[in-house]
Amino acid sequence: MSTTPITEHGKHAGPAGPVTGTFREPCVLLKLGEIVLKGGNRHQFEQMLQANIRRALKETGVDIRFWQRDGVVVLRVAAGPSGSGAAHGPAAEAAADKIAERVKDVMGIARVCRAVRVARDPEAATAAAIDLVAGKQGSFAVRAHRRDKRFPMTSAELAVLIGSRVQQAYGYPVRLKNPDTTIFVEVDQQEIFVYTDGMAGQGGLPVSMSGRALVLMSGGIDSPVAAYRMMRRGLRCDFLHFSGMPLTGPESVYKAYGLMHQLDRFQCGSRMFVVAFGKTQQRLASSGASRLQIVAQRRLMLKTGEVLARRLGAAALVTGDSLGQVSSQTLTNLTALDDAVSLPILRPLIGCDKVEIMAEARRIRTLALSELPDQDCCTLLTPRQVETRARIDDLHRIEARLDAGDLAEELAAVAQEYRPDHP
Repeated sequence: MSTTPITEHGKHAGPAGPVTGTFREPCVLLKLGEIVLKGGNRHQFEQMLQANIRRALKETGVDIRFWQRDGVVVLRVAAGPSGSGAAHGPAAEAAADKIAERVKDVMGIARVCRAVRVARDPEAATAAAIDLVAGKQGSFAVRAHRRDKRFPMTSAELAVLIGSRVQQAYGYPVRLKNPDTTIFVEVDQQEIFVYTDGMAGQGGLPVSMSGRALVLMSGGIDSPVAAYRMMRRGLRCDFLHFSGMPLTGPESVYKAYGLMHQLDRFQCGSRMFVVAFGKTQQRLASSGASRLQIVAQRRLMLKTGEVLARRLGAAALVTGDSLGQVSSQTLTNLTALDDAVSLPILRPLIGCDKVEIMAEARRIRTLALSELPDQDCCTLLTPRQVETRARIDDLHRIEARLDAGDLAEELAAVAQEYRPDHP
């Protein structure tokens, strides 16, 4: 695979020369996960990932040099106004830290490693390793790997050399199994990368690789997690939120916007569409929906979503349904919801319980937002008893009285669009 570096704007920057002397450059290594298992179309996944990385890093203001190696992406901080060369020193260290922190939220990356790039020389690698573990506590181990087998030392010999010198310098005990600190050394064609540990990436597939979907997002806990899971499978997600306005205040919109903003870190370029649904809920209630109010209004939401999804080029709807979690999510009612639209409805949380969903919401940093108080439109005009075994024929009669198809078109037409405001 070519090792020609690519600038932030995708232009070739010329072949990288070998690193020599005592030069030490901060950089970021990105380890690819599922993408490396792809066959003949693997390069398409890699190109999409590269585009997503560059898009995410634009907001950092850091100019980067970028190139792809077999299963590894290397990000370097560019030096100078022309973007040629590479930066070093405290400012470059801070910029590399900023890059690493941002790209850990980009889908398709298994691991993010904040590394130093040194000369293709055992002494340079040893000196870098000694500096990296200064002030560490406990045991350590060295894991060396030669991507370039022409290097004169074997991986084992290099690991022994660096390990012995680190032990001489600090007296740390060596423990090959479950060490407190692991020093990774990777020998490449023109340089050596040295780093300790690393941060877990999001894994999965690059966003947009699987197409586009529209997420019906409330201000609750479940739908943001469902959106995250679909992004991780390569879907680019837009969002549709139904507020109770004018019967409620705008609090749920603020929450939904905040959730969209947080989820945008995983894909960039998100859009949220807001429909004021309060008066429509009143029409449903006056149509005699009674116990079917919740299922009927959810069907209308899906119909509206389908109209909007087709305008946006989305091939599926996504919901946060979990089987049996609430009365409207029985198997019979979910079947009735599927009947409302012809687009597929994806339910990535269908087999999860609330504890699992909350744990994931906490990890992706949406839980605190979701738990803020607001008046959800789904709680408006809720009947004292909710139908758990909705009959599709009964729902069709309610929708015929409302001209639900035309009503969905009207609601989609007046949806207000919002985009995240990044600095």
